[in-house]
Parts: sequence; C-alpha cells; structure tokens
Amino acid sequence: MSDPLVLDPADNVAILTKKGIAPAGHKIARADIAFGQAILKYGQIIGYATADITAGDHVHSHNCAFGKHDRNYRSGSGLAAAKAVLARYEAPEMTFYGYHRADGRVGTRNFIALVSTVNCSATVIRRAAEELRIEGALADYPNVDGVVAFAHGSGCGMADHGPGWDALQRVLTGHAGHPNVGAALFVGLGCEVMQISRMKRDLGQAARFHGLSIQENGGTRRTINAIKGRVRQLLPQVDAERRATAGVAHLRIGLQCGGSDGFSGITANPALGVACDMLAAQGASVVLSETPEIFGAERLLLDRAASPDIAGKLLERLDWWQDYAARNGASLDNNPSPGNKAGGLTTILEKSLGAVAKAGGTPLNAVLEYGQTITAAGLNFMDTPGYDPVSVTGQIAGGAQLIVFTTGRGSAFGSKPAPTIKLATNDALFSAMRDDMDLNCGDVLTGVSLTEKAGQIVDMILAVASGQHSKSEALGLGDNEFLPWQIGAVI
Repeated sequence: MSDPLVLDPADNVAILTKKGIAPAGHKIARADIAFGQAILKYGQIIGYATADITAGDHVHSHNCAFGKHDRNYRSGSGLAAAKAVLARYEAPEMTFYGYHRADGRVGTRNFIALVSTVNCSATVIRRAAEELRIEGALADYPNVDGVVAFAHGSGCGMADHGPGWDALQRVLTGHAGHPNVGAALFVGLGCEVMQISRMKRDLGQAARFHGLSIQENGGTRRTINAIKGRVRQLLPQVDAERRATAGVAHLRIGLQCGGSDGFSGITANPALGVACDMLAAQGASVVLSETPEIFGAERLLLDRAASPDIAGKLLERLDWWQDYAARNGASLDNNPSPGNKAGGLTTILEKSLGAVAKAGGTPLNAVLEYGQTITAAGLNFMDTPGYDPVSVTGQIAGGAQLIVFTTGRGSAFGSKPAPTIKLATNDALFSAMRDDMDLNCGDVLTGVSLTEKAGQIVDMILAVASGQHSKSEALGLGDNEFLPWQIGAVI
C-alpha cells in the first residue's frame, strides 16, 4: 500500500503507514481544510476542523473535534446487499472438535465452574480453586481444562427484580450453564438477594448444577473443604467427556477490540469482518458489542437490519447510552482513551467506524440485552459497555465459546471459560508482544489481502475451538477478567 494511505477517494485525510510528520497510524491532510469543515475518513465524517488546516499538516486532537454525524437512517436499505455477502461465501461445511452437551450446544473447553452468588462467597471459591491447583487435583484428569472461580462484587444490597438483577442473573446462570462448562457449583452465603434455589430453578438440567452455602456448612473453612470435596466427586464424570466433530454452525463468537489504533480499522478489524462473513455463511453466530463504541457508525448496522424491530432495538439502546452518559456528566466522546489517541484515533466517530468493521457485511439478525442467550445465526449485536472485561463477560454469559480480540496498542486480556484469540493490527506490536498476540494482521499493509488474512483467522478460530491453546490461555490469563456489569442502585 502507498504511504500515506488513502482509504476512500472522498477522504480529505490520509494515514501514515510509517513515521513521518506524525507517528504511524496518524492522519495528515490531503488538502487545505477550513475551520469548521468536516474531516472525512473511510468516506465518512469523523470530526470537524477546529482551526484552518494546511495540506500536509498533522490532523489530530489539536485541530479536529467531535461533532454531529449522519443520522439520515435508512434502516434495511442495505439488506439485499448484506444477504448477497452470505451467498458470496457459501462453501463446503467447516467443522471443529468440541464437547457435545445434553442441551445440543457444543463446548470448545471443559471446565468445572465455581460461581459465587454474592461477594460474601468470593473468597471461598477462589481459595478452593487455588488449593485444588496446589494439591494437583486435576493431574489425573486430562480432559478437564481447569476449575475456574467466577467471583464478583455484587449479589446483595440490590433490588430482587429489575434490570440490575436480571443482568446479574443472566451472567451467573450463563456462566454456570455455559457449553464450555462440564459441571458447575453455585456457592452463596445463604441470606443474599441472589438465592441459589431461584437460579437453579431457572437453569434446569439439575445434574450439571450443584449448590451450597457458607451458613449451612458452618463457616469459611468448612465451606472451602466442602467445595473441594464436591469438585473431587465431579472430576471423573467431567473428565469422561470427549471431543467429537461439530459443524461451525454451533459456534458463537464474541468480537472485541481494545487498545485500538489508527490501523485497527484498516487491517485487523476488516479482516476479522471478512472472517465473520465466512463463518456467518456457515450458520455460525458472531456477536458485536460495546454500544458506546458504535456511536457514530450505527448507520452501517441499521442499513442491514433484518427487520424494523431489530433496527428499533438498536436505536433505543443508543438513546439510552446518550442519556446515561449525560446524567453522569459525561459524553460518549470521552471515548477514545488516551492510548487510542496516541495510536492515531481522534474522535469516537473515527473509532466507531473502525470498530464496526469487525462485524463484516452480513445482515444484522438480532439485538440482545446484556448477557442474553445468543440464538440467532449470523450477526448479532449485544448491548454492553465498551470496557473490555465487562463486555466480554456479557458475551460469554450469552454463550460465546470463543472471543476474538483485535488490538493495536497491545492487550494483556484473557477470558474463561471461553478462550480469547488476539489479533495484532500492526507489525511493531506483533514483534513487541509476540507472547500475547496470536496472529499478525499488520501484513495487510504490505500486500496480504483481507480475504487471505480472513482465511488465516478462520483457521485459527477452528484450531482453538478444537483445543489448541491461545496465547492468553498459555499465559494463564482469564481468572481475573470476570466482571459483570453492575446496573442500578446499590442499596
């Protein structure tokens, strides 16, 4: 590709692919831009000039600011073209090797989950998991991926109904009943709002779910011992599970980006988007999230909404977020982060346009609440914050068996029970953080096509789904990234 890189003929900025007047990934003006004039990248408005800009000048936060964007929504106008994308990628069935569960879902991992219903039981499940690890309890059970503790800071001091309770209940039951979990043990204090009996009733499938409380077991130490004893009883039956062939239509894949830079929307995100198109054509579900980080690019999703109801749900969530930010003295343009800006992203409009590229070009088939079960094939959108641990926790609760995470600045993120695959947007990051990055997408800048890179991403997804460890798994990440979205009053 040329340097500087022009993404659309209408753009009045270009992207530096190597350091020049500004760092690589940053923008320079292609022509003079007058004060107040719209600044265009991807053929879209990303901001407005706050000063006169001369051709060749660096365009960034010092002379470009957030402003109004195109809200001339034409919901469904691009649906026919989106359906044609699915037809373009029709191919023989792809498969992976997974754990077939009784409910028809297929896991990519086989964990035993310890789930605290309340913060009061967080320590006992963490201590039990750690003592089992130290004691080598899993040594004779090679088909068990681990004992993972899902501890959090809520579960009481909250209403027993409404959005906050619903979201936490979906997260806890979604992790306990996840296809990557062979058996789960709920652990509570006993007197909290999030009662085990209510959660088990909602889950069903009683054979996979167990529960105990600190108060009934006589305190902390006895409860830790009871948890360990129950896990040792469960290990043989969970270890008896074996992988078998499954079609890609069984996969639910969460899409994330974090530590984005000026290359995210040029390399890794669009390559992942093409990979998602390939997978959606096979009936897989791909889940875009982070509602504050599609602000300004929502039209690209609304244009291919499969129904007016789906478009309406997405607009309702965007309105909620704008009100939520305003009520708390914030603006959605408080995003991008300092790291994003150092990497060349100037406004949320610019960041969102790149972020939406992860979703590819197929129809938008569902808009989900936080942690809601993923059922629709193809592209889904789940309402979540932009904060990666909270967003991924919701996607996994919905049933995502894998997370694919693009990053330009670098990330040390991992997740359980669904492993994270990390894609680097540039060569420098891949070289600097080779132990953390699973695949380099920086070579898209030097001639590798998006289709070729997408094929590499699909191959990696299938390999990790079949048991190959991702880099974040090999590093042991994922035990501290479980973070449910706390909605509503703490009382």
